[in-house]
Amino acid sequence: MWLVGIPWATPFKMMIVMFKENREAIEQLIADYFEGIFKGDVDKLEKCFHENAYLYGDIKGVDYLKSKSAYIDGVKNRQSPKALGEECKMGIIGIDILGKAAMAKLHVPFSGYNYYDYLSLAKIAGEWKIVNKVFTHVD
Repeated sequence: MWLVGIPWATPFKMMIVMFKENREAIEQLIADYFEGIFKGDVDKLEKCFHENAYLYGDIKGVDYLKSKSAYIDGVKNRQSPKALGEECKMGIIGIDILGKAAMAKLHVPFSGYNYYDYLSLAKIAGEWKIVNKVFTHVD
């Protein structure tokens, strides 16, 4: 039932605005994620992840499974791509949002690796967080 005086498109317009706001928030989260990886900014990178996030992937055929804290420690203890004089070539391939859940496919090449990341995202307490990361290296 529609209220008198409210155009039929109002609910649709509200959905468009909400989608745009969520997409912008997710894009900012991914920008922070890229910056954290590229510059070795572990504080920024840690804020991108939910505290219980896990990461799974394969690096040249070798399985990789770590908790968020183990992953952050690894980033902390390596030289960043920026410090190595690399150019940042990371980018978003696609984002799919449905309600408070989203998936992002990213291209994350650095330090001689050609990673593709699939991030599971959730909007928790009004903030988008990475709740799971699955990735692979492609030659």
